[in-house]
Amino acid sequence: MFDAPRYGTGSLADVFPSVLAGFGVPGETDRLGLGIAADRVCVLLVDGLGAHALAANPGAAPFLSGLTSATLTAGFPSTTATSLSSLGVGVPPGEHGIVGYLLRVPGQDRLINTLRWSAHGEGRAVDLRHEVVPEQFQPTATVFERAAADGITVTQVAPSYQNGSGLTRASLRGCDFRDSFSVGDLIDGVGRALRTGSRSLVYAYHADLDTTGHARGPSSDAWLLELAHVDRLAAEIAERLPPGAVLLVTADHGMVELDERIDFDHHPHLREGVRQLGGEPRARHVYTEPGATDDVTAAWREILGADFAVLPRAEVIARGWFGPTVAPHIADRIGDIVVAARNAHGIIRSAAEPVQSMMIGHHGSLTPAELDVPLCIFRS
Repeated sequence: MFDAPRYGTGSLADVFPSVLAGFGVPGETDRLGLGIAADRVCVLLVDGLGAHALAANPGAAPFLSGLTSATLTAGFPSTTATSLSSLGVGVPPGEHGIVGYLLRVPGQDRLINTLRWSAHGEGRAVDLRHEVVPEQFQPTATVFERAAADGITVTQVAPSYQNGSGLTRASLRGCDFRDSFSVGDLIDGVGRALRTGSRSLVYAYHADLDTTGHARGPSSDAWLLELAHVDRLAAEIAERLPPGAVLLVTADHGMVELDERIDFDHHPHLREGVRQLGGEPRARHVYTEPGATDDVTAAWREILGADFAVLPRAEVIARGWFGPTVAPHIADRIGDIVVAARNAHGIIRSAAEPVQSMMIGHHGSLTPAELDVPLCIFRS
């Protein structure tokens, strides 16, 4: 059975609290033992940069491979919306409540896509920011709000579509936002933001490695070439840091390539007793019809076999996959059954999720390739 992520001692949720402790922000602790005492810090999040993939390809990333580094775990599921929320709020998923990619929300007939903050299903996506208010869905103060309250100038440098998005409002709010239109613009934006104010914290986001991994796979030449560009991006930021500044490079998840796809939309025995199917191919939230959870659990275990962990909600919570604490209202968002892939398998939906079903690279489960992310540190 999978081990739980290392919440509190070595997870993505521990990065910013450790950074804020270095700034001297009251109430924050250096959970990771970083020992950073600097007035200017940038955290660069490279979407899709798994620790094991980076370690296996030092030639493609000589700068990052040469830095002082540690391996962290993302949270569960190892997916972007959950991980960015863990990073931005500084707590595990069971506390911030973004516990997956597609979630059931009380009062909504369709699942919510937490990455896009829209209703999921057939037809046009419906923006849910008015019906599911992000600041109410995730009310805990973010690390950026806590930093700003201590007088730190906080800037987010990211693509413009993230400015004011539901996920940003829920889990990454509290920053001045600087749109990033290209790699060069991101590098320039980080450098300018770090020179603002007497104490500056910058969060920067880069998406292209993840996009390439989904489309071409993390073992492809295209992915390795993109990794080389990411390495140069990090090096260019490092070269332009103000004296005494620190750059931390981390990620939200790794990635695997599927070698077997089980199609829920064409498997009547999997669909029996299931009201809604959330999550994503490597980590599914199964929402059952009333009274059907035990029968669905037994059927899925028989059909899927040893390639998947199929656990009822209470057992997943007890195992600490979502963190040591899961609030009751957040538990209701978790599937009645949670299904995590062990091998290179996935549960797709070719009819309801055609684009995702065709992707080569996937993530979400608790395998080391997906869960482990790097933390590389450069000090100017």
